[in-house]
Amino acid sequence: MAATGEIEMLGNRMEFDYAEGVTGYVLVFARLVTGYWFLHAGVTKYLGAEPFNAAGWLVNGTAGAPGPVHAFLAWVGQTPVLLEFTNLMVPLGETLIGLGLVVGAAVRLAAAGGAFLMTFFYLGNAEWGHGLVNGDLLGLVMFLVVGALATGRILGLDAYLEEMEFVRQRPKLRYLLG
Repeated sequence: MAATGEIEMLGNRMEFDYAEGVTGYVLVFARLVTGYWFLHAGVTKYLGAEPFNAAGWLVNGTAGAPGPVHAFLAWVGQTPVLLEFTNLMVPLGETLIGLGLVVGAAVRLAAAGGAFLMTFFYLGNAEWGHGLVNGDLLGLVMFLVVGALATGRILGLDAYLEEMEFVRQRPKLRYLLG
């Protein structure tokens, strides 16, 4: 596993080698665990005895500890077209995000989608009675790490996708891969 990465932070370009020690394997493990977590969450919503319905959480679940987005989420849960869209997109998004991370394809795009969802889960749950750190925040951090460090390039399909002529001719696509 001789993969290298390059990131730019605050105007400074940094290169690093994933093969140093166990770093690459830890990153692959983080990507696989995070991917499985979301893939499982999405698929079980499809396989449930009842169709997935986010209305209860959107309207009532966020009311116990109203966070900064409670009013918005309650409005979404009470607006039929937005609720239908949410009921479609949450399981579909979780499934596609999880699948992308597990196979290592479009990892940065999948991680951005996961971070977006986790932000709403974190702000909606607002279970901050014991401080600001909870499982939703840790999930958000996992997506940020997996996406920022381009873990799809390590034992993932993104390493192959980036070598395709289509991607080489469109270098901006690399921002979605990795």
